[in-house]
Amino acid sequence: MTTTGFTDPRPLYARATEQAAALIRTVRPEQLAGPTPCTEFDVRGLLSHVVGGTLRIAVVGEGGDGLAVEPVAEGVADDGWAAAYDEVRVRVLKAWESDERMAAPVRVPWGEVPGHAALSGYVMEIVTHTWDLAEAVGRPHELDPELAEFALATARRVLPDSRPRDAQTPFDTRREAPAGADAYGQLAAWLGREPLSRA
Repeated sequence: MTTTGFTDPRPLYARATEQAAALIRTVRPEQLAGPTPCTEFDVRGLLSHVVGGTLRIAVVGEGGDGLAVEPVAEGVADDGWAAAYDEVRVRVLKAWESDERMAAPVRVPWGEVPGHAALSGYVMEIVTHTWDLAEAVGRPHELDPELAEFALATARRVLPDSRPRDAQTPFDTRREAPAGADAYGQLAAWLGREPLSRA
């Protein structure tokens, strides 16, 4: 799983998108207006952000200007979110499959970084939003702890306590994780979230 000194994020990203896709397939239309731990989004808004953000990741991987892609998806029918996400996640997996893409620099919202670092950040993002969605729809599935552990390690590296979080940071100020929190609970707290049951 290691390629020239870094953990290859591609298998983890593929698993993370499979986990997200399985969860998105459980969302019922009557749940779309419900709240999520990502306080600026209801369920529909979160799904729009996930689909639109995944399209941005595909464009980055294809060598395009991902920053020109707004991370929102317009015009998706209430029963069309699973198909919309499957379409863009398959495109991402193809765009990032080459070893050259892992080493080449890419532009992402947090700067210019090697491809493997960018995709690691996107693992963190989709794993976090999968937790958001799971909280919002009643946790219908057990979530993969290894994905959360990788995402948490990435979050601690790219958003350390020494780096102030401001309006440009897409995650809130870190909270203290509750005692005994699993990796998802620790990840959520590191990124400023609380479970809906506690919010």
